[in-house]
Amino acid sequence: MPSQNAFDRLAPFVQEFVYRLGWKELRVLQAQAIDAIFDSENDVLITTGTASGKTEAAFLPILSLIAQEPVGSIKALYIGPLKALINDQFRRLDLLCEAGIIPIHRWHGDVGSSQKS
Repeated sequence: MPSQNAFDRLAPFVQEFVYRLGWKELRVLQAQAIDAIFDSENDVLITTGTASGKTEAAFLPILSLIAQEPVGSIKALYIGPLKALINDQFRRLDLLCEAGIIPIHRWHGDVGSSQKS
């Protein structure tokens, strides 16, 4: 059962992002993932169907945790199976990370070397 306070556990900039998206509530999967990621020292695997909110289920709590202890090193690494998926998620997460002043980068063969350096 997801926590009623899952949304409240997210960093303020993440909460604001969710409001700007016009969401009325988190999906059950997202609330469950938020609780699992915040409450566990273990790895968390999120599996469900296409377009069910997996990206946000993972990144909303992960970015909230990164915002609590920002440092100059890499904190999270996402490996995607397709360039198109990486590009789509990059666009979505770049807007979110900009509000939290968390740098985000994509790295694949179509990304110019100037962006990789």
